[in-house]
Amino acid sequence: MSELTPDLLRELVAEARLAPSVHNIQPTRWRLLGDGRLALVDATWVRAPVADPAGHDVLVSHGAALEGMSLALNRRGLAITAMTTIEQPLSPQFAALCSFAVRQGVLPDPLAGHVAHRMTWRGKFAPSPDQAAPLVQLAVARDDLICIGDRRTIADIAGWADQAEFSFVRGDDYRAELLEWMRLSPSHPHYLLDGLNRDALAMNAVEATAARYVLGGLFKPLDRLGLAASLLSDSAKTASAAAIVLFCRPVGEDPLTTGRHFYRSWLEVDRTGLAACPISALADHPDFNDRLRKLGKIGTDLRLVNVFRIGWPSKPLKPRHFRLPVDRLIV
Repeated sequence: MSELTPDLLRELVAEARLAPSVHNIQPTRWRLLGDGRLALVDATWVRAPVADPAGHDVLVSHGAALEGMSLALNRRGLAITAMTTIEQPLSPQFAALCSFAVRQGVLPDPLAGHVAHRMTWRGKFAPSPDQAAPLVQLAVARDDLICIGDRRTIADIAGWADQAEFSFVRGDDYRAELLEWMRLSPSHPHYLLDGLNRDALAMNAVEATAARYVLGGLFKPLDRLGLAASLLSDSAKTASAAAIVLFCRPVGEDPLTTGRHFYRSWLEVDRTGLAACPISALADHPDFNDRLRKLGKIGTDLRLVNVFRIGWPSKPLKPRHFRLPVDRLIV
C-alpha cells in the first residue's frame, strides 16, 4: 500500500476536481481516513433538486470525480485498490460513499493526459472534410457510445433538443434553480468557483444580460408572445455537430460506475480531437429519450444516460476550469 501524504493528496484532488458535474455544482469532497484509505465524501447540501430530483446525476457526478482521482493516481504510477462502496454518514453535512486504498505499479492510462484539456464546447462546430475517421475511432474505443452522423437526422435531433429543453425551462422552479447556478456577471462572488459562468456558457456580456431577463422576469410575457423558445434555441449549434452521440450503460448499474464511464467517454472524445457538449434534456425527457432509443436501436438492457453533440470547435480551445479551492474539497 502506498502512503498518501497531505501534499500528495492536495495534488491529486487538484486534478480530480477537473471532472464534470451536473451544473458544475461539485458535490464531491475527499477525506483521508485514519487507516490510510481515502474516502469519497458526498457534500449532502450541494444539490440541484429540480433538475435532478432523484439525485442520480449527483451520483454520476461523484463517479466522474472518482474516475478523476483514478486518473490523477495513474499519472503518478498509482492505482485504486480494495474499494468498498458502503455509504456511511459522517455528519449532517457529509456522507462517505466509498473508500479505497492505493497501490503502486500500474500501466499508463492513455486518457490521463487529456484531463486538463477537456472542456465543454458550447459554440457552433466547424465543418470538416474528414468527418468519418474520428467517429470510427470513437466507436471502436467505446462500446457504450452510439454515433449518429446522418445530417438530416442530426437536424431532427437539434429540433428535439430545443423542444426537450424548453419543456423543462417552462417550469418556474426549473428556471429559478438554473438561474441560481448561473453566474452571468464576473462580479458574482462564485464566478470563478462553481456553477455555470458566462465564460463556460460561451456568452458575451450582452448575451448574458439577455439570458438573465429571458429566463427571469420576462420569460412569461415572452412565452405568451411565442418568442421565448426562439430566444433560447440552441438548434443551430446542435445542427452544426459532426455527430450526436448516445451514451448508454446497463440498466441497474451503480451510478458511481456510470459516472466513471461517462467521464472516460468524454475524455475519449477529446482524444479523437473533437469537442463535446452534453444535451442532458434529451435523455431526461421521456418522449425524446424513447425516440432516441428507437433511433439508436438501444436494447431494453441498456439505459440512455446522456447525449452529446460533438464536432470540431470553430476556434482553438482555451480550456479553463472554474472549480472550488482544493482546501474546501478536503474535509
